[in-house]
Amino acid sequence: MRQIETSRTIVFDAPRHARGFVDALITDNLNVGRPDTLEVIFGRRIIHGKKRRTQEVFNTKVVTADTGVTLNTFYKHSRIKQYLKDGRALRIETVINSPTDLGVARRLEHLDELQHKSRDINTRLLDTERVGQGLILASPAFERATQSTLTEDGRRAPALRFGDPRVMALLGALCMFRNVLGFTNKSLRAQVSMLPGVPYRMNQISYDLSRLARKGLIQRIPRTNTYALTSDGLRIALFYTKVHDRLLIPLCTADQPPAPVELRDALRTIDTHVENYIDRARLGKAP
Repeated sequence: MRQIETSRTIVFDAPRHARGFVDALITDNLNVGRPDTLEVIFGRRIIHGKKRRTQEVFNTKVVTADTGVTLNTFYKHSRIKQYLKDGRALRIETVINSPTDLGVARRLEHLDELQHKSRDINTRLLDTERVGQGLILASPAFERATQSTLTEDGRRAPALRFGDPRVMALLGALCMFRNVLGFTNKSLRAQVSMLPGVPYRMNQISYDLSRLARKGLIQRIPRTNTYALTSDGLRIALFYTKVHDRLLIPLCTADQPPAPVELRDALRTIDTHVENYIDRARLGKAP
């Protein structure tokens, strides 16, 4: 076997919305080519280091032809393609150019095994993207994360306050570990330390792991020192991070570039009217 393609096609009930959805999906997943994300999608461990380092380049490439856009994500000699087919279907194709990339021998009798692994890759990619698109949290789930609660056995689960720098750094780091291979105390601490730019002590990481577990956002993998995100944990981590990075930060700097000129002009108009109301009410600064 030199090249095997395994595809999955999802047809939209309302084709008029298909292009907008697929374009937004591709835009939101341009970083899917990161090694830590490809590690879960392809189900293969990527080794970092000098002696046993996993070779090849991992990246994402966008190809445009006429009005069509294709997202290509590369892993070793293989790749996943995503694009809009016939204006009404989301098409996902896993293209395996070397079966050994997935730990499968090249002979034809291993075709069933290779196809099974390729279908799993398509499914894991969809699962990863589905979570990123479905971030509307029910009020009880959000309240459970943001407020202090008690576990079923009566232990206190401290709140994860939205906007708290340490909490935002912690959940931002968890977004990088959205894979089945999990993370350890050491790897999570390293990621959190990079994000806020301040020291992150051992007692802090131990406390944070405890409250994440009591909130049901992570769980320990049996007989290991490795943790994995639960489905609720992944949703809440992505919700916190997306709202903070894609909504609040741009809105707080909406009066300066790169915000659109129309928005900056509108904000200046609002400021002028508010200042006029203050002046008429004689609430301005004393002369």
